[in-house]
Order: sequence, then C-alpha cells, then structure tokens
Amino acid sequence: MKTYLFGALAVLAGTLQAAEDTRQLVPMPAAAAATLGAEMRASLLALNEILGLVAAGKLKGAGELAEKELGISAMGKHRSLPFDARPGPHMPPAMHAIGIDGHRAASEFARTAASGDREKTLAALPSLTTACVGCHYAYRIR
Repeated sequence: MKTYLFGALAVLAGTLQAAEDTRQLVPMPAAAAATLGAEMRASLLALNEILGLVAAGKLKGAGELAEKELGISAMGKHRSLPFDARPGPHMPPAMHAIGIDGHRAASEFARTAASGDREKTLAALPSLTTACVGCHYAYRIR
C-alpha cells in the first residue's frame, strides 16, 4: 500500500511540477536539440564512470576521463556540424556561460584528481555537476 501511495504521489508531484515549470524556454532547431540531448546523455554516462573510478580509488583515471569528456578539452566538438545542428549558437549568452563554467570546473576537477589526494578529489566531486544543475534548473528546450 505504501509503495502504491508513494508512486501516486510521485506522479502527482511530477504533474504539478510540469504545470509550474518556470524555466526559460530556449527554442532551437530540432537538430541542435538532438545534438544537445545526446551530449547531455554522454555527459551523464561520463559522470557515472567518473564516480565509479573515484570510488575504486582510480583518481588519475577519473581525472583523465573528466578532462576528456567534460573539461575544456571537450569544448567545440560540434564545430563541424551544420549551424542548425550546433546547440551553442542557439543558447542565450547566460546559458552558454554556464556550459563553459561546467567545462572549466571539470578541468579543475581533473587537476585535483591528478594530484592523487583522495579527500580533495572527493570534495571536488560536486563541482562536476554544479553547472549541470544550474542550467537544467534555469533552462529548458521543450
């Protein structure tokens, strides 16, 4: 009974949240939205892998992955796509800035992880998702 009630409340809360969505809508061509969605899913996968590496004590590997997939090194990977398939040019400047801040934070995390200091690396983990959370709470594409 409790599981059913919890499930019903979760659905109701989701419905109410959707009705009150005050995030800024960022219209973009379908191809750009698809590219952005694929990039966000890849970032989520990378975050999951980074967490696993940190938990296993493989800090250097976590840092390398963070830089490669999320850091400054990951910027500009859509440059060769047609304009309508590139998300960046369709974002408001503040949204774009949040994304750049996220790349910088991932590079900083990578440097921290490379130091091998487990405590500092653990303390830096939230920096990997701060920009993600900020952007997803402020903006939407549909």
